[in-house]
Amino acid sequence: MLILLLQVLFTLTFAFNLSYTSECLEKNDLMMFECLESNMRALAILFSVLVLSPVAGIDYETGNEEWREIQVDMSAWDDGPDLEGSPMDEPRPGDAVLVIEVDYQPGHLQSSVQGEIIIELFEEWAPNTTKNMIKNVENEIYNGIFFHRVIDDFVTQAGDPTCKTVGVYPATSLECGSGGTGETLDMEHNENLSHVDGAIGMARGQDPDSADSQWYIAETEAHGLDPENRDDEGYVTFGIVRNGMSHVRAIAMVPTSDDLTGSDLDNPFSSAGRPVYEVHISKVEMIGVIPGEIADVPEEGSEDVEEQSFFGNNYWVGNINISVILILAGVAFYLIFIRAKEDRPEEIILTADEIS
Repeated sequence: MLILLLQVLFTLTFAFNLSYTSECLEKNDLMMFECLESNMRALAILFSVLVLSPVAGIDYETGNEEWREIQVDMSAWDDGPDLEGSPMDEPRPGDAVLVIEVDYQPGHLQSSVQGEIIIELFEEWAPNTTKNMIKNVENEIYNGIFFHRVIDDFVTQAGDPTCKTVGVYPATSLECGSGGTGETLDMEHNENLSHVDGAIGMARGQDPDSADSQWYIAETEAHGLDPENRDDEGYVTFGIVRNGMSHVRAIAMVPTSDDLTGSDLDNPFSSAGRPVYEVHISKVEMIGVIPGEIADVPEEGSEDVEEQSFFGNNYWVGNINISVILILAGVAFYLIFIRAKEDRPEEIILTADEIS
């Protein structure tokens, strides 16, 4: 938000300066250059602030969040996935934990169900992917969306910020299912991560490096998506459900547009479908970290803390707009007049005798 306000401020300032410049040009040479120099200096200062300062609206520092001071209570976690001896089985001290609050109707003529799905993010094994997820959660882009793709005995998919009900469900944005933030991730595999039961992974297009904000939860083991079992580099997992797996399984079995029965009978003609009744995500929130001793804690201000300025990662590519054009025009305009000032003749001062 702050970066947008600065861009608007610069645009308005530059527009005002263009108007004021016309008045400057009507003055004599000395006054004109002094007027323009003052004008352009103000624009150059604003430009420097915009470019060189970390901006609160787009910066994200991971590792210093207040919720990291909270150690979650795992004593009530009794609804996890089926374990298979994977490195993902055991919670890892210090890992970030989030909660997904869901509200859904399991089947026809059934009452709605509210529940929580608690997920651990493996930050050490997937630092960039988990950082992206945490940033999106902190920016609240998942609040109020719905699961837009459900495949029984496979995965449940959500994470598209455009998938929000407009009026009455299933009315929604035409972009639902293909939306995101516009910031894509490079694929990040780790030998400790795979598609075990309850794993959360990043959805993507045909390009392996096209993951954005959408994610899915494996409703059962889905090792067919692992990179060693595919020719297209596979898919990325970066966390696992620690509690609330029964909700994931119930959501996977809701009636969909391709399978109206909503039963546990396999339908050979069923494909990816949108739930007939909204599977609503009320809120996604970071709630703390896995308790226990942490082997290696990054020092504050280390390279694990990422800062992005105006020219930060993905921002420059995705946000070129009229403000940037005006910024460059303003700087060029300033440099032109600085050069003109250097080339102009020295001021001639006449004495009273010479005037007379």
